[in-house]
Amino acid sequence: MIEARIAPSVGSLPAAEWDALAGGNPFMSHAFLSAMEDSGSVGPGTGWSPAPIVITDAAGKLAAALPAYLKSHSQGEYVFDHSWADAWHRAGGSYYPKMQIAAPFTPATGPRLLLADPALAPVLLRAAEQVCEDNGLSSAHATFIAPEQLPLFEQAGWLPRSDIQFHWENRGYASFDDFLGVLSSRKRKDIRKERAAAQEGVEIRTLTGAEIGEAEWDAFWAFYQDTGARKWGRPYLTRQAFTLLGERMGERIALVLAYLDGEPVAGALNFIGRDALYGRYWGALIEKPFLHFELCYYQAIDLAIRLGLPRVEAGAQGGHKLARGYEPVQTWSAHYIVHPGFRTAVEEFLERERAGVAQDQNYLAERTPFRKGG
Repeated sequence: MIEARIAPSVGSLPAAEWDALAGGNPFMSHAFLSAMEDSGSVGPGTGWSPAPIVITDAAGKLAAALPAYLKSHSQGEYVFDHSWADAWHRAGGSYYPKMQIAAPFTPATGPRLLLADPALAPVLLRAAEQVCEDNGLSSAHATFIAPEQLPLFEQAGWLPRSDIQFHWENRGYASFDDFLGVLSSRKRKDIRKERAAAQEGVEIRTLTGAEIGEAEWDAFWAFYQDTGARKWGRPYLTRQAFTLLGERMGERIALVLAYLDGEPVAGALNFIGRDALYGRYWGALIEKPFLHFELCYYQAIDLAIRLGLPRVEAGAQGGHKLARGYEPVQTWSAHYIVHPGFRTAVEEFLERERAGVAQDQNYLAERTPFRKGG
């Protein structure tokens, strides 16, 4: 008989066995998830309690895993359910705790069912449902699911939800100029002007692996805190998280820093996957026109072309990415709601929302900067 259990943490599980299931996605790696735990970014006092659900084979080796967390709030998720929480509280229910199946603080697509055998998907999802039902959790939410895994959730009766992100697609470009060649002439000129203005007076370096030391992380921490304080009130990651990420997966990190008079003044942090470059955090100590676009979007395109990666995922939100060659792409989440009446209400809401998202995507796709009909 196949049995699932909750492990105390990802860090408590064998790294090689976890990574064999996770594939090449950096945010599902044992290194990333254990760094979140060991740095105190998730765990006691954060509202994120690690509760990975695992299945082992007859030899005791990991055969399937679900990167699950028990949550007491809805922060750091980028798929917004605050209105659901409010509605359920008004109806006399308790929305928290809930289960989140995700890479913490990371709106990047990837597998959420880590499987040696797809036949184990229903068992894993049933285990997640059981945890919710047996422990008074209102719901379970798998966010930023790799699109090819969505049917596994739908077959189990989970409710699909869509949103839009902006991703850059590498259509076999040999260089940044090659990419500019497919844009309309006006957009080409705009982007060249933006890059020239952003680069003027600063030196931009891309560092990876052993090139990133504590001094670089200290500098980036200052940028990150500034952005974090403005966006979320407090940063989600601790300072130690960056050191641990550098130690455990430095070769999969590209840190783009801008230097003014030899001192780092702005930076963008990217993670290198097998099939994408993922832009995650950015911050600056100076105000400089277009520096944000240069470090976060244009440098990422340069790097993806250099590494031969098929796409750049530049994180949540940001219609301004559209004018810079990033195209609208639907992202997916899936939701299990325990209470039947509440589930029906959410299902009706999602049907209306999906129609609106599809309409938005069509509208935005018409407004990309690419040459028409060429």
